[in-house]
Amino acid sequence: MKKYNFLTIILLGITLIGCKGTKKDENSLFTIDDSAFPAHFTSKEAVSFGVLNPNSKEVDSIAYFVNDKKVGSTKGAEKFKFELKDQKLGYQYLKATVYFGSDSSDATKRIELVSNVEPKLLNYKIVNTYPHDTKAFTEGLEFHDGVLYESTGQKGDSYFRSVDYKTGKVIKQVDLPKEYFGEGITFINGKIYQLSWQENTGFIYDAATLKLEKTFKYDKEIEGWGMTNDGKYIYRSDGTEKIWKMEPDTQKLIDYINVYSGTSKIKVLNELEYINGKLYANVWQKDAIAVINPISGAVEGILNMSGLRKFIKHPEAEVLNGIAYNPATKTIFVTGKYWEKMFEITVSE
Repeated sequence: MKKYNFLTIILLGITLIGCKGTKKDENSLFTIDDSAFPAHFTSKEAVSFGVLNPNSKEVDSIAYFVNDKKVGSTKGAEKFKFELKDQKLGYQYLKATVYFGSDSSDATKRIELVSNVEPKLLNYKIVNTYPHDTKAFTEGLEFHDGVLYESTGQKGDSYFRSVDYKTGKVIKQVDLPKEYFGEGITFINGKIYQLSWQENTGFIYDAATLKLEKTFKYDKEIEGWGMTNDGKYIYRSDGTEKIWKMEPDTQKLIDYINVYSGTSKIKVLNELEYINGKLYANVWQKDAIAVINPISGAVEGILNMSGLRKFIKHPEAEVLNGIAYNPATKTIFVTGKYWEKMFEITVSE
């Protein structure tokens, strides 16, 4: 077994096997010839696709599309070669519009683009241990101006608050209305952004006063999970393999990546943190953190955090969740839902 498959097991418990192709369009006169297609493609490859013409129609030309964007055309029934290097990971939808006589017909096929990056197994070292509130159902964790902020979930008990992380003492707390299940938070442009889970609603506060300034509705039918930012854009997880990019001023979702480790999608991504150009993501129900390339979606590193469990004795302690980078100390703080401890760690290969 390759090393990256072993590391994927840390994230998933199993290695998922993708499949190529879709059911052939029985109403089409043509089909895309996938006889030479591999089970998966990577960004270093190209897809060469043409059509099968079982009725021997006289083909004038073919227009080729990838994800509904025209990428080229050929005369007659010639194949077309398309480089995959600039495509995001995940499913790619191929279409060939075949022109013959005064008519045309579409042939379609789906392929899967997976990661060719071998994730590195990262090590961590505990440098400090601090108290953590065992009543906090942690959803988000972030440092801002040297102060640690934490957001929590559960309807009727959702809030975000500033905390003296060394003592666990609450500095200031803002409660959500009881109908909302709170999720991740992030600070950007003098504002605090907070998500709710299934209520399709986000909140924007003034970062200095913590006063609510605005609520907003999600512009797509997704759930709210984790949140972070790179100084320009906000990144949001939704409980799937997707991480969305959001424009802070308009709250519009403008792009997304699909997260893959090898051939496997890494789903149920939860709390997020942007650290030195990479996205760190808790994987729900796994004591693991995936380090993700924010452009490609490829998992580049994996932190197996299962060793922290031996320090957690609280009987109601749940999953690992909560990642905060402290730029002053260049260390990472991690905790979990209802954990009695928070750990300050350093990370190395």
